[in-house]
Amino acid sequence: MIALVLAGGLGKRLRPLTDKTPKPLIEVAGKVLAEWQLEWLARHGFRKVVFCVGYLAEKFVEKLGDGSSLGVEILYSVEKELLGTAGGLKNAANFCRGEDKILVINGDIITNINPLTTLETLGDSVGAISLVPLPAIYGIVKFDPKTLLVHEFREKPIIQDYWINAGIYGFKCEIFNYLPERGSLEVDVLPKLASMGKLRAVPFSNVFWKSIETHKDLEEVEKFLMGSGPSATSSRA
Repeated sequence: MIALVLAGGLGKRLRPLTDKTPKPLIEVAGKVLAEWQLEWLARHGFRKVVFCVGYLAEKFVEKLGDGSSLGVEILYSVEKELLGTAGGLKNAANFCRGEDKILVINGDIITNINPLTTLETLGDSVGAISLVPLPAIYGIVKFDPKTLLVHEFREKPIIQDYWINAGIYGFKCEIFNYLPERGSLEVDVLPKLASMGKLRAVPFSNVFWKSIETHKDLEEVEKFLMGSGPSATSSRA
């Protein structure tokens, strides 16, 4: 099985940490994010991983090498200029020859989701997208509009009625026919697949999932990794 990691971005929101280091190579809990991801993938049977890189691409090679020390084979698809998530994936098409389906993940997430579930849910669709419940970033307050008395206060709850993109996708290799040379999976490709009835949802509940966007995210991920590690079980909704 093959997995592709989308890791070509600039990581602007984490500057100055990303001024000289790509976001997936930021260290947390004693390892860089990419190493945690590789261990997670290896636990689920992935032995070939392609990093789609652009910004500071040489840093990935210096840090991760060929993957032999991590028990996987690492290959690199290098963008000469930034192509976006869709363009970066299309740039790696040659690495996927002979494959029936591929796993694609964002290079800035830490989770205990089982990625095999996403691949298994593909069915006859071109793509399957992992979903997690929306985490509120603020405290939620319910109150009586007449008396203004607060009935309920919940600090940053998980909102179970709304789902967000977890950045973990299963695709048939047919996906390369839908990818532009430059562009975004989220803006240019996934909406099109959805409108054509070719995209399945794979909701996960009771999982840990965090996209690294801020220093606060790094703190939360470190607590998780130091506590239970990304091998903890996950469940479908």
